[in-house]
Amino acid sequence: MERDSPPSALPAIARALLPLTIGCVGSLAYWAGLVTWDSLRQYDQALSGEFDDWHPPAMEWVWRQLLPLAHGPAPMLALQLGLYALGFVLLIVATVRAGRGRRALAIGCVALLPLSAALMATIIKDSLMAGALLSAVGLCALADQRARGQRALRVAAFLLLLFASMLRFNAVFATLPLALWTLPPAWRQRPWRLVAGGAVMLALLAGAMPLANRLTGAKPSGVELSLIIFDLGGITRFSGEDQFPPLGMADAVAVNRRCYNPVKWDSYAWWVDTPCPIGFERVRGAFARQHIEPHMFWLAAILRHPFAYAEHRLAHWNIETRLLAHDSVDRPVQVVAPPNEWGFAVRPNAIVRAVDWLACRSGETPLGWPCVWIALLIGLLWAGATGFAARVLAWSGLLYALGYAPLGVAAELRYYLWTTIAAALALVLGTAGWGAVRGKWARLAGPPVIVAAAATGFRLLS
Repeated sequence: MERDSPPSALPAIARALLPLTIGCVGSLAYWAGLVTWDSLRQYDQALSGEFDDWHPPAMEWVWRQLLPLAHGPAPMLALQLGLYALGFVLLIVATVRAGRGRRALAIGCVALLPLSAALMATIIKDSLMAGALLSAVGLCALADQRARGQRALRVAAFLLLLFASMLRFNAVFATLPLALWTLPPAWRQRPWRLVAGGAVMLALLAGAMPLANRLTGAKPSGVELSLIIFDLGGITRFSGEDQFPPLGMADAVAVNRRCYNPVKWDSYAWWVDTPCPIGFERVRGAFARQHIEPHMFWLAAILRHPFAYAEHRLAHWNIETRLLAHDSVDRPVQVVAPPNEWGFAVRPNAIVRAVDWLACRSGETPLGWPCVWIALLIGLLWAGATGFAARVLAWSGLLYALGYAPLGVAAELRYYLWTTIAAALALVLGTAGWGAVRGKWARLAGPPVIVAAAATGFRLLS
């Protein structure tokens, strides 16, 4: 029978839980949860039970199941923050059991990142996904140490990864590397088994969102057109040639020049103050009337003008990752709920003001710039992160971030919440045993230092 943690482990666990508790208190200060325009729309659908796929219907379905407990954002805040905290707790316990009390404390300190504290208080799919991923990580870490029950822990972890894959169409970039951790340890030593297991898991994870949409009866909204329209606008802007389907306007190139913004696609949406004449509904109607398949039309435009497409994509990703960009692109975090019929709002208090101030300030420094965290992950993998856990965390955070290069349509920092958390945890776990090996530390530090210096220099000189 497996023994409990020895008494000497309890102080180490308690020390590591202290910063985690402080971070969670910072999020709970936003009680009953900070809603956004997106989450208000989701709540409305959770109430009605009529879902569409503009936002993940899996999240709306879960929210609907929580309504008997309480109406409003509180149950969702409890769910996402509970998963987030559970993942940290399990990872801390596993690390202490492995005799690494100091690393457990460092893991707890990851929860003190101000942007994470503020975003985990926000009811949004990115935060729920981060909570599910963290719980899966904690379960896998614990499973690696147990003689009994490890299969159940790995199955539970994979189910959480399936759930996370239902929350974002690009979540598979984050979930697939972590799914390899749910395989039996013996499989990790045999490449062919690892590849075969990964292929099966890729199919399951990639199919999770379409399956969830079907099971919930979600109506198609055409959400994929946001990416297609944004890319067609970018290609039109940088090629100087009209790449939209025939819209019945005299000079679509000139109109698009006034509308296109590499920051985000919203200028083509219906909710902006001054909608572009080349709008979502107009483009969707043009595709439908002329029986044009949007995805094939989009791919053809990319193939016709690959350099214009690349210029558009790089311009957007540069802003999205805050590389050679100004920090005024978007407020790092939200602190005020939009007007809503239910009166959901966060009451201002000293803790909320402190968390918001710290989050906004860190969003204006390398600590909040996604480009620096991406560079850190590259440096960690280049240096040779110690241990399977650190490597899959690093790949999960990196691939998820890189996925936004061709797929991003907005520039909010919340898109990189998981990348930031995964990078911080991979750094803590992946430098074990490095000691004073200068070559490793130099390779680790090189990419983030260079990127941070370039990003800082651009801001100072422009």
